[in-house]
Amino acid sequence: MSRYHSYLNSAEAIINTYNGEEPLALFLKKTFAANKKFGSKDRKQVTHLCYCYFRLGKVRITTSVQDRLLIGLFLCSNQPSEMLQALHPAWNNKVGLSLEEKQSIIHHSFLITDIFPWHTEWSSGIDKVAFNKFHLVQPLLFLRVRPGYENVVKQKLTQHSIGYQLLGDSCIALPNNTKLGGIIKLDKEAVVQDYSSQRVGQLLLLIKSKLDKPIKVWDCCAASGGKSILATDMLGQFDLTVSDVRQSILANLHKRFANAGLKQYHSAVVNLLDIEKGFLKKAQPYTVIICDAPCTGSGTWSRTPEQLYFFQADKIAAFASLQKKIAINAIEHLQAGGYFLYITCSVFKQENEDVVEVILQKNNCSLIMQQLIIGYEQKADTLFAALFKKSN
Repeated sequence: MSRYHSYLNSAEAIINTYNGEEPLALFLKKTFAANKKFGSKDRKQVTHLCYCYFRLGKVRITTSVQDRLLIGLFLCSNQPSEMLQALHPAWNNKVGLSLEEKQSIIHHSFLITDIFPWHTEWSSGIDKVAFNKFHLVQPLLFLRVRPGYENVVKQKLTQHSIGYQLLGDSCIALPNNTKLGGIIKLDKEAVVQDYSSQRVGQLLLLIKSKLDKPIKVWDCCAASGGKSILATDMLGQFDLTVSDVRQSILANLHKRFANAGLKQYHSAVVNLLDIEKGFLKKAQPYTVIICDAPCTGSGTWSRTPEQLYFFQADKIAAFASLQKKIAINAIEHLQAGGYFLYITCSVFKQENEDVVEVILQKNNCSLIMQQLIIGYEQKADTLFAALFKKSN
């Protein structure tokens, strides 16, 4: 019993210290490294409590940190646990009740839709209640099996008694805590990629037969290269250029590309806000430009609930302004008849449909398709994607 109260006290101390300026996972890693008293099980339990606290998002509960930790643990649980039994036994045998029934038990008045309260800012098509409820749930881990490795990956998972669910031909859903090290050759055989991100590939397939060779693709906000690997698997061979404003993340990209077997590509550190310098000034027109733009990340906050907890709505307009400038500058380097794929992992209209409108106004482009890719029904992220064609 006493160890669970110790976990509660440790989680409270972490919550009182953490300010949201770095990812919670990194902060916890540093905290545990500096406090060797935490064993593996201790770290897991304290981490779970902290995430339960932040999963309540913007819900205002005028009570202590420990009470919010317990309420979060109760609402985020669907099976009895030793920890809840030790800390609040009256709730432990009621974790299977509906969320609404649980609310009546805890005697704190709030709406489920208070978790993520900016409903008027959303893109259209989101189920308000379902989306809010999803923030109390840990999303799944998704693999995208690369072409030719479908049987290999499934056999390896089966051999190691890892249960999985198939979503289509190449998507595998796994529990979030599944350990794949030493089992799957990541990036070569399969890529860790959210289900909704994988579905973006369907927009690339729309244009595959329409591309005149040689094909030149620029992944202009490449990050660690996930969309470039996806494009390679969707479109086949092409002349690839990747860029990002951060040198450090391009270093990660190079490692992933080596694992994935991508050897022939060009890379550069590029500030897409400054079109007159360096790479952008000398760039040749591209057949396809992929722009996975920096954004609030609001469609992924079930994975990183601390970002929801600390988020301030004035950041939406700041990101939208950045996205418009990036998109307009990037499209300058798209050849006539070429395609521009704009992507965010945001649910906010200002970052999605409003940017589409600006692209149509400022560039000589037509909109082929735009889509809010709902993920909460599959315990996945929610993304937005829009595909444009530049006029001849």
